[in-house]
Amino acid sequence: MPASREELGGIAERTLAHYDATAEAFWQGTRDHDVRQNIAALLRHLEGPAPFAILDLGCGPGRDLIALRDLGHEAIGVDGAARFVAMARAHSGCEVWQQNLLALTLPERRFDGIFANAVLQHVPGSEIARVLLELRAALRPRGVLFSSIPRGQGEEGWNNGRYSVYHEPATWRRLGAAAGFVELEHYYRPEGRPREQQPWLASAWRRGDDLPR
Repeated sequence: MPASREELGGIAERTLAHYDATAEAFWQGTRDHDVRQNIAALLRHLEGPAPFAILDLGCGPGRDLIALRDLGHEAIGVDGAARFVAMARAHSGCEVWQQNLLALTLPERRFDGIFANAVLQHVPGSEIARVLLELRAALRPRGVLFSSIPRGQGEEGWNNGRYSVYHEPATWRRLGAAAGFVELEHYYRPEGRPREQQPWLASAWRRGDDLPR
């Protein structure tokens, strides 16, 4: 059954409290992760002349904002954890908004691309269709959404203080299509390993011309 408004609020609050409590350790543990493959997957599908306006969804302490900024793009971050927002602003010098995934208020048709790296798994299954529609609305026509999520068999619930959903690849592709996206590519990470050692599914989707009916 879909979660109530109160339950959704509790899910967001508890997950964000985990990230606020572990913000410095998270930064130290992830600041050197190599996600150039994922950034390249977003950028190669963007159309028109650079620089591009890119939203880093769930930007955390700002690692990928720095990378996008250094490539010359207009990078804006959004995160729900107050400590992450402060850290991202300090580390990157970019504009960063504090919004949680379940209560986004993004400007429509504002971005050429949205970079959602290791974040959309925190959206409960009952809410993911709505959130994907909101992300689609924030993209300019033919804009691109990149996502990287941990794959699974549909498991959903709490894991180490965070609410997470582990989508099957086929389910994730159906969700994207239903939200009005056209898949451009997908691959598994970390690259160069056997499939059973690649727990992450990366996808690039283009905003379709029409909203789903």
